[in-house]
Amino acid sequence: MSLESKIMEALKEAMKAKDTVALESLRAVKSAILLAKTEAKAGDVLSDEDEIKLLQKLVKQRRESAQLYQEQGREDLATPELAQAEIIAKFLPEQLSEEEVTAHLQAIVSRLGATSLKDMGKVMGEATKELAGKADGKLIATLVKKVLS
Repeated sequence: MSLESKIMEALKEAMKAKDTVALESLRAVKSAILLAKTEAKAGDVLSDEDEIKLLQKLVKQRRESAQLYQEQGREDLATPELAQAEIIAKFLPEQLSEEEVTAHLQAIVSRLGATSLKDMGKVMGEATKELAGKADGKLIATLVKKVLS
């Protein structure tokens, strides 16, 4: 079942349940998918990788917005953003724990023969390909620095 059909099913369920937060979140995802499909390079079909990147982007936007709202003391605005981020995150693959990411990174470092922070670019390139959708880029970067230092 494609992401788009999963979103449509969840959208129907949210409509039946009259869940406004879920409706708003799922409509945003549906809109982003349609926009991505209409781009010249995408054609009619999005790859699984593109779908995951799209969902990660949407979750990240909402979490960053919530953080800004919290910094400004606007919990009333931050709460719905975090709720939407959680709903969208349900469609992402299972995220790896920090320990699992570190184990993957150590394997990549040994495979590439990286020894210092000068090799961070090579390691990050491999890690982002290998862990795409399974871990946040910021977490990967932080752990690569820790592993290489």
